[in-house]
Amino acid sequence: MKAHEIMTPSPECVTPQDRVSHAARIMRDRDVGLVPVVRDTASMMLEGVITDRDVAVRHVAESHTNDCTVSSHMSRERISAVAESDDVQTVMATMERAAVRRVPVTDKDGKLVGIIAQADIAKSSQIPKAQVGEVVQVVSQAASGGRE
Repeated sequence: MKAHEIMTPSPECVTPQDRVSHAARIMRDRDVGLVPVVRDTASMMLEGVITDRDVAVRHVAESHTNDCTVSSHMSRERISAVAESDDVQTVMATMERAAVRRVPVTDKDGKLVGIIAQADIAKSSQIPKAQVGEVVQVVSQAASGGRE
């Protein structure tokens, strides 16, 4: 099974110039915790991501103003994306290695084409539940610093 078979295609995205509030509204309206950041909507070249945690910790907790742009709060370094042609084992290994619950999916040119969340893996009947459980456990332990 390949990444493109389980990904959510054409996810809502923002550009670095968009307001943080726009990204937050996408998160609220789509019930997602991560919004991909693309250079521009014409190229769809992945630049990074902005998460609900980025908004809370880097924007709200620091009392930034409402006119802040995504570029001020997004994550750019070590973005763990997968290729649409990668197999699901690679996707799960990427999630475990990076300790992330969601990964952007790009085409061979780096253009954003989708996103895969842990829920997409969990809903697949073709992935053994033991493997799904391992991914969830590793990512959850990393997120909590190893606390139970």
